[in-house]
Amino acid sequence: MAPLPTPVDAADIPSDQVNQFVEAYLEVVALIDARSEALKRAATEAESLQLQQTIQADAYGLIEATGLTLPTYWQLLGLANSDFEFRDRVLAQLEERDR
Repeated sequence: MAPLPTPVDAADIPSDQVNQFVEAYLEVVALIDARSEALKRAATEAESLQLQQTIQADAYGLIEATGLTLPTYWQLLGLANSDFEFRDRVLAQLEERDR
């Protein structure tokens, strides 16, 4: 397992990395939405676990395809949940994509 990135100040995160995070986040949310019905229909615990593992692997692939490492994605997700300044930057990017 890769070491976690060192804590960063939200102001130090470049805008291109915020864009990567927003892209990855949106793709992961879409993946989960697309697969949630199949997960609900899983007939057995084993089938459910297999689907969860597949979704997780696919989500990791989507994250890495944006150019982010998994530890960086998790760090940025945590920052978006705890730092108002960074959350505002993420929300601004989300709003810009909706236009």
